[in-house]
Order: sequence, then C-alpha cells, then structure tokens
Amino acid sequence: MSNVVFAAKNRADAGSAGSRRLRKEGRIPAVVYGHSGKALSIDMDALEFINSAKGISESTIVTINVDGQTHQAFVKDTQRNITNGQILHVDFYEVEAGVTLRAKVSVHVHGNPVGVREGGILEAPLHEIEVECLPKDLPERLDVDIAELKVNQSIHVRDLKIGDGVRLISNPDQVVALVKFAKAEVEAAATTEAAAAETPEAKDGKEPAKDAKEPAAKDAKA
Repeated sequence: MSNVVFAAKNRADAGSAGSRRLRKEGRIPAVVYGHSGKALSIDMDALEFINSAKGISESTIVTINVDGQTHQAFVKDTQRNITNGQILHVDFYEVEAGVTLRAKVSVHVHGNPVGVREGGILEAPLHEIEVECLPKDLPERLDVDIAELKVNQSIHVRDLKIGDGVRLISNPDQVVALVKFAKAEVEAAATTEAAAAETPEAKDGKEPAKDAKEPAAKDAKA
C-alpha cells in the first residue's frame, strides 16, 4: 500500500466564495466521500498535494490526515483550470479496512520484444484492468515483462500475475500486448496470394470460352 500522506484541515466554508479564498491562500478545497454517502469537506496545501501526488494512480490508496484523524482513500478526481492548469478541487473516495472494493489497476509493459527485433510490430492496447479485493491486497500497478514475446505471440489478461486475494473482473481474454508482422509484409503476402489465385486465362490475356449453347440458341431463332 502507498505511504503517501496528505495533511488536511476541516473546511467549514464549503461555498464557492470560500473555495476562491482558499486558492488565493495556496490551498486546495477537497471532499472525502465515504461509503455511507457522507461527504467530508477539507482543504490542503496546494504545493504539498502537487508534489506528493506525482506518480499515483486511481488504484493508489493514500492517507489523509484531517486534524489528527486519518482516512484511507483514492484520489478519484482532480479538477483543473483548463487555461493555466491550476488545481481547483480534488475528490477523494474513502475505503474501509476489511471491506472488499473494486478498483482499476494500471498495466505497464516493459522490455524490447524478440519479435520486434525480428521485424515485427508491438501493440499494447490495454492500459488498465478491473479487480476486486481488500484494500490491503490492492496492487498499485501491474508491470508486464514482454521481452520474450515473439512474432505472432500475445499476452492476455489471464496471463497477468495479480497476486493472492485479488479477483479479476476484466475479461480474461483481452489482449495486453502482442507482436505481429509489419504491415508491408502482410500486404506482400496478400498480393502473392491474389496473384496465385488468378486463372490461366486471365494471366494469358485470353477471354474465357463462350457457352457452347449460345450458337444453338441463335440457330433456333433463325
């Protein structure tokens, strides 16, 4: 589990005017949402949040220390000013120890596949999977070594090592990474197959023979 800790204060004024005042003071208004539906309004130092939040993902459980009381939570949403990138508001979702949760875990592939060195192309279409587990068992990310992947080989979700106590929710047949032939090679193969399928008449430039019944039909009209 992550050791990221945010120091925060209870926020009495949850209105827009209060939020603007906090931002001018270098703080960020935030809300911690719980399972019961209750919401705790807090604020935290903007610079501390920016520095501590680097590298965390949706599946990273952080600790929020609110006036001496701790909460374990996810960073669910970060709202920013589209003009200057300033963080305007943060939403946290609290988790409970011993209570099963569902979360999305990021998937990162690394390594230079054998198939790529042989001229193939790497595709890694999947960037996260969904799992179900206790908060203590939740992986922050999954690192997948693809160095041994050869041409026409692939790694699926079912091949991932997600750890004990973690149940997979995503489709196990989804492709995490695959190496395939380069497009040029595929097109060349298709052209060769098309050429082989041509008829001898088409290759010699001759027209196919007409139906023998056609002259008979003309004689009958005469």
